Amino acid sequence: MNIVDYPDREMLAMDLANRLAGELESHLLRHETVSFAVPGGTTPGAVFDALCAADIDWDRVHVFPTDERWVPADHPRSNARMIGERLITHRAGSARLLPLSAPGEQPEDVLAEIEAMLIPELPIAVLLLGMGSDMHVASLFPRAEGLEAALDPEAPVLAVLRPETVPEPRITLTARVLDGALSKHLVIYGDEKRAALERAMALPPEEAPVQAILRGTTVHWAE
Repeated sequence: MNIVDYPDREMLAMDLANRLAGELESHLLRHETVSFAVPGGTTPGAVFDALCAADIDWDRVHVFPTDERWVPADHPRSNARMIGERLITHRAGSARLLPLSAPGEQPEDVLAEIEAMLIPELPIAVLLLGMGSDMHVASLFPRAEGLEAALDPEAPVLAVLRPETVPEPRITLTARVLDGALSKHLVIYGDEKRAALERAMALPPEEAPVQAILRGTTVHWAE
């Protein structure tokens, strides 16, 4: 793990967007397409705003969420909706968005269908993650129902978690898929999350799921 400190969030967003664009472009020099897994939530918004203006071959970039809430695609809490609005726009408007959702009564009903779509995209070429103050990444929440299976080294591509701290079930990429990304970036803001990250380094993944993806990850921090 390598930690990069920035003087402010604006500088972080600009520098990280440039790094991500460079990694995507470098991958495209050797491959027909590139897979890019990104978080929802509030953390990546400024990074997306800068990244979507990058001059790369976006129609060969396949973007998918690291996790998704079990809500309709047009719901305000949908990660795919946020990614579409903030990243798949401007120059990046031609990128292909692969949502972690499909029609079904329960998330378990659609896992096989979504996995079949994602398997050709693996391993993830470029991964961007955020982290909660509880040390969760994607929808790998501490002590959540389904976490043990999602942390298993032999886990499938996707898992369903039902954290007690959030209002809906989640579909998430499992720890082995996240950790297997060729390039991994984690964005955290503020002293509280910096302290949480430092605690996580001494805890098992069951208590601090971020621990499962820290090996080889570049952490980007700003106050």
